[in-house]
Amino acid sequence: MTEPTNPRTLQVRVGETNRTRREAREKIAALERGENVEDMLVLNLPNYAELARLTREKNLELLRALAQHDPASIRAAADLVDRDYKEVHRNLNELETLGVVEFEDDGRSKRPVVRFDELEIDVSLTDAESVDAAA
Repeated sequence: MTEPTNPRTLQVRVGETNRTRREAREKIAALERGENVEDMLVLNLPNYAELARLTREKNLELLRALAQHDPASIRAAADLVDRDYKEVHRNLNELETLGVVEFEDDGRSKRPVVRFDELEIDVSLTDAESVDAAA
C-alpha cells in the first residue's frame, strides 16, 4: 500500500456526545461559509469498556495490518497477523460494531477496510458526561 500524502486521523472520544454534536454543527456552519475544515473523523464511544475493546493489543495489531497492507479478504488479514481465521473474523466483526472497520463485498469474500491512518484517543478526566457514561 502506498503511503498516504495526508494521513486521515480517527479521533476516538469517550462519552462526549454533546461536544461531538457541537463540533459537527460548527463544521457544517464553516462549510456553509465556504471555509476549509480539518479532515478528521470522530468516533464517540459510549463508555470506557468500549474504549478497552478497541484498544486491545490484538485489535490494534489487526488495525495496523489492515492500514499497512490492505488485505483482499478476512483470510488474507488472518495470514498477515498469523492468527486463526475464526479469531480474526470475530475481532473484525467487533471492530465493525465499534465503527472502525467496514467490509466491502469482493465476490464471495469480504474485504476489511479502515478509512484512517492514525488513531487519536481523547479521554476527558473532568467531563461529567464521560464519567457518567462509564458508570
